Amino acid sequence: MADKPKVAFYWCASCGGCEEAVVDLEEQILKVVDAVDIVLWPVAMDFKRSEIAAMPDKSIAVAFINGGVRMSEQEEWVHMLRQKAQMVVAFGACAHLGGIPGLANLNDRQQVFDTVYQDVPSQDNAARTVPGEHSRMDGHDLELPRFWDEVKALNQVIDVDYYLPGCAPPPKLIWGAIEAILTGALPPKGAVLSPNVACCDDCPRKDSKPDKIELTEIKRPATHIADPELCFLAQGFVCIGPAPRSGCGIPCIEGNMPCRGCMGPMDDVFDQGAKFLSAFA
Repeated sequence: MADKPKVAFYWCASCGGCEEAVVDLEEQILKVVDAVDIVLWPVAMDFKRSEIAAMPDKSIAVAFINGGVRMSEQEEWVHMLRQKAQMVVAFGACAHLGGIPGLANLNDRQQVFDTVYQDVPSQDNAARTVPGEHSRMDGHDLELPRFWDEVKALNQVIDVDYYLPGCAPPPKLIWGAIEAILTGALPPKGAVLSPNVACCDDCPRKDSKPDKIELTEIKRPATHIADPELCFLAQGFVCIGPAPRSGCGIPCIEGNMPCRGCMGPMDDVFDQGAKFLSAFA
């Protein structure tokens, strides 16, 4: 019997939701386990870095890497996985585009440390201690990963073959990507593995969206309850639906919350923010 293709999952700077999304495959995860040999999955199994480093180059069929690259250790890991894997998939919004961690790029490393370890009202740090890269205790040296000045999307660090978007990617898209990889039915390299149509196209409220939106105020979900039957934009809520691609399964809309664009832009959209502002205007 031929060896099963080897698959790796790795987690950079993210909340961990993408790892949970794999578990959300439910009974289909048994098909995955039956079809592949998982050689790295830190959130679920105990693997050591030395074990992956010892593997021959290109011996891993595909590596799913989620999260932005924030620290030196993460950069080292993704370079190693790129070397060991035949294919790398940027898994989830943070690896795809930077995601929520990417908002930290509004500040540099020092500003982040000042805020977290010194300036917040709840902080009790009279010694003004911040994380260091080198420490010595009881005769032993400890080296910690370096915290970079900026968060990077995965393709800003290594070559990426495919992108699986979402915060987190929905199980339907995950399973579709796994099937496509196992059967070789993949689109050209660089493709985003989700439908290339706007989220608005999947929205059950789209028929209530007027051709011309005229607003007297901008509303916030924290201060106003949206009508669950009407287009958010028509009610004055900022909904990013016209700009991102679909495929998420619209859980936010079903929860009566506007779209926040986690699936990323469609293929023909150069600037997702400008695309939305144009639609909104």
